[in-house]
Amino acid sequence: MGAEAGSIANEEVRPARSLWSDAFRRLRRDRLAVLCLLVVLAYAAAALLAQFGWIASPWEQEVGKAFAPPSFDRLELIMGTDFLGRSVLYKVVHGARVAMSVGLLASLISVPIGVLLGATAGYFGGWWDDAVVWFYTTVASIPGIMLLIAITLMLGKGMTAMCIALGATSWVHLARVMRGEFMKHKSREYVVAAESLGAGHSARIFRHIFPNVSHFVIINFSIQFMGAIKAEVILSFLGIGAQGLPSWGVMISDAKDELSRWVFWPWLNGTTPVWWQLAGATSAMFFVVLALNILGDALRDALDPRIK
Repeated sequence: MGAEAGSIANEEVRPARSLWSDAFRRLRRDRLAVLCLLVVLAYAAAALLAQFGWIASPWEQEVGKAFAPPSFDRLELIMGTDFLGRSVLYKVVHGARVAMSVGLLASLISVPIGVLLGATAGYFGGWWDDAVVWFYTTVASIPGIMLLIAITLMLGKGMTAMCIALGATSWVHLARVMRGEFMKHKSREYVVAAESLGAGHSARIFRHIFPNVSHFVIINFSIQFMGAIKAEVILSFLGIGAQGLPSWGVMISDAKDELSRWVFWPWLNGTTPVWWQLAGATSAMFFVVLALNILGDALRDALDPRIK
């Protein structure tokens, strides 16, 4: 009995872990999630270094003959060259810069919109809730790619137009989640206690309720980041995304022409198909999207208390 009482006493005085510390502990134990986080950080580091011209620059410079196959003679020739003799490796690195920039900027636009509309709709209810639900239901009913193309063309193509279009159309899911969570939390004891102590609406929304549902924002941020990268590649492939930059979508579009030339006119390039630009762009996109997808699932498992 004495030993049992001592163990119970030790358990009672043991400090409880917070949601964030417990989530960090669970995420750190997931080796696959840690590996995916390192992959995303490596892409981000490469994009940042390329932005300042410290690596893979200048990407538009001719480094060899046109359609040179991959070679280990020089670093810039590891992935071969394109039809202008430019390094495919350099273009892949700068394509990561474009993709990561679009993913970050689009997410930074869409997340505040989704949080603000969803939080206020779920908290206040009434006619404002009806208006917000009608608005995001209308936006969600329009085919996403068609809406993206329309907004991008209306704003004049390019990186800025693409980021605005992606940010203005990818907030719907987060708004739905925030609305549901705020509807559940607004009548709980801690919110009622804050109201009785004189806390206003903004304090109850952002100081009391939002910290308890902020983990959903982090999870949705990773999902929207991944979706923005895929949408950027599609829009650039269609010619209305990045202009004058080596986007992965532009590289895939160029590779399509290179492969078709080899299929229909093989004597132009000998007997070797020009596959390296397509392989470089698709491989780079595949690994970052896969890493973000797995990392998003791991964040959901670690941060959602209902999964414990």
